[in-house]
Amino acid sequence: MSDTDRRTRGEFILTARSKTPPPKADRRTAILDAAEAEFSAHGFDGVTLRTIAKRAGVDLALPNYYFGPKKQLFDAVFIRRAQIVNLWREEALKAAIEAARPQPPTVEAIIRAYLEPMLTGPHLEDQGWKNYYALVAYVNNSPGWGGRLMAEHFDPLIRQFLDALRLSLPGMDEKDLYWGYQCFSGALTLALAQTGRIDHLSGGVCRSDDLADACEHMVHFIAGGFEAARRAAPAALTPPAPKRRAAKRG
Repeated sequence: MSDTDRRTRGEFILTARSKTPPPKADRRTAILDAAEAEFSAHGFDGVTLRTIAKRAGVDLALPNYYFGPKKQLFDAVFIRRAQIVNLWREEALKAAIEAARPQPPTVEAIIRAYLEPMLTGPHLEDQGWKNYYALVAYVNNSPGWGGRLMAEHFDPLIRQFLDALRLSLPGMDEKDLYWGYQCFSGALTLALAQTGRIDHLSGGVCRSDDLADACEHMVHFIAGGFEAARRAAPAALTPPAPKRRAAKRG
């Protein structure tokens, strides 16, 4: 054995002996990151705790040890970044309201406060965030998950945005406001899914993974939709006048 071989073997043995298990916090984060990636790609039913443990590089028993059954791990993954997104949005909405005083903010400013914290910024360089957004899209389109998780973790803040829209759209019918938000949520969910469909449809002019570009186009489209719905509401709610019957000739 040459001196080089001895040094290489010695370094390997030294490294192996000095290895210690990662700290608890690191193992938890690794499990959450792995679960986030797996759930976003394969859905809840297409993932096992074994798959998650393998991807995280931890013992098979640890996901259950730290988080409980798979359903509880799924919830933990969803909640982790939801809290951050809600804080970003809340701060952006408060800033928009403050900047517009004493008038209410414009509809566009409210929509920007909702979208820009999510869809623009350096955090999007982290693949984990893109995985999370794909997971949100999955949850929001799943009857079994959307009603509970979205309502529990996002509805309180969404109601703050709806209150702001009411002030900026005086006289708008409540039904139109809620259906407007439903259409808004659907457009956002499709953008978050990053399916690549718009890439093919546009021949490469648009890219579904360009969330900042999606944000800018959605801001104008959604703001215009809310304003158009308010203008159209009186006409839509007015019943058509009854047709006059032609007088019978005697």
